[in-house]
Order: sequence, then structure tokens, then C-alpha cells
Amino acid sequence: MAKMNMKSVLGLVLAGSLAISLTACGSNNNNGDKNANSGASNNAGATNAATEKPASNEKVTITFQNIYPDPTDPKNGMMKKIVKQYETDHPNVKIELDSLNTDQQKQKLKTQAASHEVPDITIVNPAAQMQPYVDAKLFAPLNDMVEQNGLKDTFQDGVLDFYTFDNNLYALPDGNNIGVVYYNKDLFQQAGIANPPTTFEEMIADVKTLKAKGIQPMAIGEKDTWTGSFLFMNILLRTNGGPGFLSDVVAGKKTFEDPAFVEAVDAMQNLIQAGAFQEGVTSFDYNAGENIFKTGKAAMYYMGSWATGGIETSEALKDKVGVFKFPTVNGKGDPNQFMLAPGSAFAISADSKHLQETKDFLNYFMLNFPKEAFAVKGAVGLAQKVDGDFKAAGYSDMAISVLDLFKDVKGGDLSFDNTMNPGTSQGHLTSIQNIFVQKKDSAEVAKEHQTAFESNK
Repeated sequence: MAKMNMKSVLGLVLAGSLAISLTACGSNNNNGDKNANSGASNNAGATNAATEKPASNEKVTITFQNIYPDPTDPKNGMMKKIVKQYETDHPNVKIELDSLNTDQQKQKLKTQAASHEVPDITIVNPAAQMQPYVDAKLFAPLNDMVEQNGLKDTFQDGVLDFYTFDNNLYALPDGNNIGVVYYNKDLFQQAGIANPPTTFEEMIADVKTLKAKGIQPMAIGEKDTWTGSFLFMNILLRTNGGPGFLSDVVAGKKTFEDPAFVEAVDAMQNLIQAGAFQEGVTSFDYNAGENIFKTGKAAMYYMGSWATGGIETSEALKDKVGVFKFPTVNGKGDPNQFMLAPGSAFAISADSKHLQETKDFLNYFMLNFPKEAFAVKGAVGLAQKVDGDFKAAGYSDMAISVLDLFKDVKGGDLSFDNTMNPGTSQGHLTSIQNIFVQKKDSAEVAKEHQTAFESNK
């Protein structure tokens, strides 16, 4: 059973925010933790020596499935840089990249898992999403690997719990994030909007104002169904008056036909019907949706704080972006409660033909990940500790604002598909995607969810 109680969730985010806030202020002390710098440049020298093996003529190919397909995403470039250096240092090893968007990768992994053809390294999401793969014994335990060269100590306190089952660690996360709203200050100004909304009602009014001025109000990539779900769940976090709705459903204390859930569906549909999102929204995948905002063609974008790096490096948005907390809905909820997103993670196939070599590479990759992410301005919301002064390194005021939001976190919820079983989650994702296409009776949407839940107990 994965360790995923709300106490550990809150501890994870608060621990992450503490470490990040200290580095953002230029401190290398990190609250006296002697391991605090081990996730970045101080480890880089050790990794080369640590992964040196006796010379071998055996040619090894490691398939590295990942979700960094967008060449404009800083993580795409840093991944290729680390891979290239490893191949240079280990000429007998070839790293074969299989770069897919999130939903494509999820579907491909399901097919691969069914035939026991999981790639050497793949991507999984925490907690409930990982559980079926772990139960099927498809992943190799990584306990021994993370003890090498202090790799375990590079991670934020508590974050590895979401990838641990029966005391075995099965994956290493790339992020530890919160849901935020990015906004284009220039487009707000053009529409005559002085400040970002603090209530959902103000957000809808701003959508209508932007629309009337010929400005695209919001962008989303709802072909990848998790994007709409992530937004919807933040609305539910508000209408429920706080976290724990899904936990209450699982415990039998509530059903999906509860007024808080119906109210959240109503609110979501009000936003959609106000014209918030681009035409043909379900034909835009995550990257295409994000690029609408990154190219300056939309005024708002709700996403996890991992998007900061890509937005940070957009020339079209230079010095134009602000960030705000998701607002209250009908006067309900606390803006300091966020959608919490311990990130996607790297897992190794238990059936890898080159298990040790794959572990050696992933160990190297993760030891170098924080340093390289920091260098390309992609280090906001990492799961690992970061050694560096964000401001001195040229991170924007927007990025520093995102880091500051971490200091305000007072708990929150995990995503739907990281909480519920896969069958119920798929029913949810389909149901929410459908309301982007056509307005439905909110009570009927709630009933669809309850039916999916009862059918997949």
C-alpha cells in the first residue's frame, strides 16, 4: 500500500516550499541540512566516477520513455544534454529516447504492460496510478540504487513516499508542484482589467471582457484529458470547502451526487460556456494548448507550477507574465489550499535485459537533473533540492512569484487519477472532457461519476 495520507502530502509540500524559499533568497544553508546541496552541482563530479564501470565491449541499448517531446520545453534540452554526456562517457551504451506527450505515454504504457514489454525506463504517476503496475510486479525496486552517492538525500522530504509500496521504492519523481494560474499582463491591460481575479465570479467576468475585446481568455490542451480534470479538481477543492472530497467518497461518507460536486460541475460549465477556452479545445494536446499561452495568444493558463520553466524561456512573454492563486468559488474555499502534484516519475522495468546498466544511467540522470534544470531555468517545482540563487541566476520575477506561492501552501488535494482507481478515473476523465464539447445537466454528470465509481469498486 502506498503511503499517501494528507499529513504526508502537507509535509511534502511544506518541506519543498521551505527548501525552495531558502534557495530563492540565495541561501546555501538550507536550514542546516548537510545534504541540502547534494542534488545539484556538488554531486556532478561524483556521478561520473560513480558510474564508471570496468571497460566492456558489450553494446547496450537502453530505451528511455519520457514525456518531454516539446523542443521548446527546457527539460527536453537538458534531457538530451545529460543523455549525450552519458553516451560520451560510456561509448558502449546507447540511450534510445521515446518522447511522448502525457496521454500518449499513459496509453502506450498500458499496452506495453499488458504484453510485459515495459521499456527499460518509463514514466508513471504516483499513488493510485502506480498501484496496478506495482501489483503486477512490472517495476524493479530502486532501494539499492538510491543509496548510491547520496541520491536519496537529494529529494525533498516525504516526496518519495508517493512512489513507495510495502517499503519498496519503485520510481523517482521529477517534480513536486502546485496548481496556479498564469496570466499575460499586457493582454489584461489591453482589455482594461487592472488586477487578476480573486473570485471565480470575477474570473468569469474577466473571461467575458477579454472575449469582447477579441482576446482569447484561457488556453488548455483538453485532448489530454487530465488537463481539464486538474482544473475541475481545483474548483471542487473550493466548492467542497477544502480537501478530502474523494477520500470521503471512498470512505462512503459522500457520493459524487453530493451538492459540492454538482456545484463544481456547474461552475466548470459556466466557465466553459462563457467562452473561456479556444475553439476545438479537445483537439489540442497539452503542448499545443500550452503553446497558445506561451506565444502570447491567450490571457490566462491554469497549470501545475512545472509549466514555469517553459513560460520562463518564451520570448513572446518576456516580462509579461504574472501568477495568481486559484480563486474562491461562490465564496467557498481557501486560496492557500492548492492542487498538489507530486510529479510524474521514472521507473525501471523489472524485466530489463540490462537492469544494472539501466540503474547506473538513471542514477546518473537523477544526480545531474537538478543542476541541469536550474541552468535552463526549469528548476521551479522540482522534487529534488536545488543548490543556487534563483534571482542571481536570472530567473524572472514571475518565477520568483511562483516560488513565493509555495510558502503559502496550507494543504490541498491530489489529482483525481492519483487518488481513485483507474476505472473510476477513466470514467471521470471522459465525463469532464464531454462537457467541453456540449453542455450537460450537472446532476447527470455527477450521476455518471457515481456509476463509474460503483462499477469499479
